[in-house]
Parts: sequence; C-alpha cells; structure tokens
Amino acid sequence: MAVPRLLAISAIILALSVSTSYAVPCSQQIDRMQAKFDAKLEARAAVAPSAPESPAATAHHQPTPNSIAGAEAKLGIVSPEQVTAITEAFERAREADRAGDQSACEAALSEVQHTLGQ
Repeated sequence: MAVPRLLAISAIILALSVSTSYAVPCSQQIDRMQAKFDAKLEARAAVAPSAPESPAATAHHQPTPNSIAGAEAKLGIVSPEQVTAITEAFERAREADRAGDQSACEAALSEVQHTLGQ
C-alpha cells in the first residue's frame, strides 16, 4: 500500500513542478530590461562630461537610483522626463508582475523600450 501512495505523491509533485515551469515570470524580463537600461546609461555616461563631487557624495552614503538619475539628468545624459517615464514604467511592470498580470507587465516594459529608443 505504501508504493501506490508514494507513486501518487510523486505524480502530484511532478505535475506541480511541470505546471510552474510553464509560468514565465515577468521579473526575468524586468531584470533584462533593467540591465539594458543600465548599460545604455553607462554608455552615455562614458562619453558625457563629468561633474564635480557633491557634498552628499562625501557623506559616506550609498547613492540612490534617484540621486544618480538626477545627476545624470543635470549632465544631459538622460532627460528628467525620460527618467520619470522609465521609473514609472518599471514600477508598473513590477506591480503587474506581483499581481501575475503578464500582459500589463509586458506593456509597461514596452513603454520602457520605447522611451529608451528616443
């Protein structure tokens, strides 16, 4: 009797693992798009002029994404409008991912892609 029960449990575990492998989390797409965005910013920053170090930079604090984006916007690497649009689109994508809404996540990432292309 133990063998049929073990087989039934194994079959259930196998079915669950197969069904979850077909679910494509949008978080992987978000990570890829974030890496693409970061690479584009780095490429632009490499050819842009540098700015003097701010007093906040000497306070032994880690920079936040917003402070980095603000500095890059001041240098003309990325416009403030692009930063706002991309930040909001990434947040919508993350919210959609948490909600399991693949199409909304993909739409938000498409907006990021479009804004990056400008």
